[in-house]
Amino acid sequence: MLTELHIRHFAIVKKLDIEFTNGMTAITGETGAGKSIALDALSLCLGSRAEASLVRPGCDKAEISACFSVAEDSAAAQWLQQQELDAENECVLRRVISKDGRSKAWINGSPVPLAQQKALAPLLVNIHGQHEHQLLTRDDHQLLLLDSFARHQQLIEQTAHTYRQWAATEKQFRQQQQAKDDRVAQQQLLEYQVQELDEFALQEGEFEQLEADHKRLSNSRSLSESSLFALNALYEGEHNNANGLVQNALSRLQEAAEIDKQLVPVTELMQQAMVHIEEAALELRHYQEAIDVDGSELDQLEQRMTQALKLAKKHQMAPAQLYQYHQQLKQQLADLHAADEQNEQLAEQRQQLREAYRKQAKQLSQSRQQAAQQLSDKITQAMQQLNMPHGRFAIAVEHSDSAPATAKGTDHIEFQVTANPGQPLQPLSKVASGGELSRISLAIQVMSASQQTVPTMMFDEVDVGVSGPTAAVVGSMLRELGQQCQIICVTHLPQVAAKANQQLQVSKQTNGKETETQVTPLDKNQRVIELARLLGGDKVTDLTKANAQELLAS
Repeated sequence: MLTELHIRHFAIVKKLDIEFTNGMTAITGETGAGKSIALDALSLCLGSRAEASLVRPGCDKAEISACFSVAEDSAAAQWLQQQELDAENECVLRRVISKDGRSKAWINGSPVPLAQQKALAPLLVNIHGQHEHQLLTRDDHQLLLLDSFARHQQLIEQTAHTYRQWAATEKQFRQQQQAKDDRVAQQQLLEYQVQELDEFALQEGEFEQLEADHKRLSNSRSLSESSLFALNALYEGEHNNANGLVQNALSRLQEAAEIDKQLVPVTELMQQAMVHIEEAALELRHYQEAIDVDGSELDQLEQRMTQALKLAKKHQMAPAQLYQYHQQLKQQLADLHAADEQNEQLAEQRQQLREAYRKQAKQLSQSRQQAAQQLSDKITQAMQQLNMPHGRFAIAVEHSDSAPATAKGTDHIEFQVTANPGQPLQPLSKVASGGELSRISLAIQVMSASQQTVPTMMFDEVDVGVSGPTAAVVGSMLRELGQQCQIICVTHLPQVAAKANQQLQVSKQTNGKETETQVTPLDKNQRVIELARLLGGDKVTDLTKANAQELLAS
């Protein structure tokens, strides 16, 4: 519940420190005194839009702090713990607005984005404005009121979650379908290209090897002659081959080395040379035996190279790139096949999500229909108490499996009312007069609020258009509601104010140069005077005081 509200340099307020109690608090005052100033200031702490005009003239900034006591098991306490902003069953909201319109926000002393204050606000306070009855004819507001009364938030979240999944899958499926024709043409081309390259079956690095083999085979005769000449010169020639010459030279040097040891390293080098000559000759002999001058193999090589060159030219690339290109085409074809499979999976998933959504939307509708009956009975009863003895209220919930899907289900909600006997139920916007609409609005707000778990409810002159015995009923309703949660009510009706557990008086002081609003808690005697003023205007008489005392006593 709201325990304290501190306001500095806000609008015509210079300084206000207000303490609130349990139960019902009535805020009264003269017209124009600024009775709604506390609600306006609190709205800023709850994340409403800030403007430079809200700063008191001549001041650099406006500052508002609101203190709440928070139960350990409340939704607000859980939210604060999740955000690591908890402070032992207390919540302090602070907002500062500079004269240039910029603002800063704090929760329990920690600076926070304004979005966090907005997220916390519905868990602490529910504010009903004096123009809220104007929203009652809107379908979205009627649905919001019904869902709030039904308290089936989990059903709403499940339905919305499934709807978002279904919508995303539906979008993806349609995109896939739109691309399907393009994929078919592309797939046909790829299948032809891949088949052609599969049949050719060029391996990685094969074209480079083809080029090397072709070069070798086309020059096989020259290679044979060159290798034979080298073999004869090194080892097998009849006269003066390298091996014989080196051997003769080595024999002479070995004899000389016995005389001069300096020649020993030379003889070792020549021995190594003989080994290398023998090894080279052996390799040349093997090369001679292996060299092939068969023209048929050369023809086959030339045919494969020619085919590779044709395919490379067809695909506008170097022949050496054909293998990698072939692999890329196969991967693209595999991706297209996978896309077709994915589309089939999407179609199945789309159908499953559609069925799940329709099922959840139907469950949500059933819950709404049950809540609609309960709330209709409560509002009908409240209307009759509010001087509409023949009033009857109903909430029509129309559900259709074929209705367009939304995140909030497929229901159409309509508030219907009749104020006179024998008249059928008709849409609220068509039958209610201004005064009737005010009383119906009040009945709806009070009855729907009775099901909410928000610790503080604020009503800003929602009793406009109500007077006499009806006003006393309004006061009784609010006081009874105050047994479930804290009620703060701005009112101009003495019958309503008299029912409050606490009464605050708003007054406006001026010295001719500046104006200032003050809020004063009233004791019993002061309440009598204030209620008498509300009853009789500015003139307080013994009669109005007696009437005020009677109101308080009742």
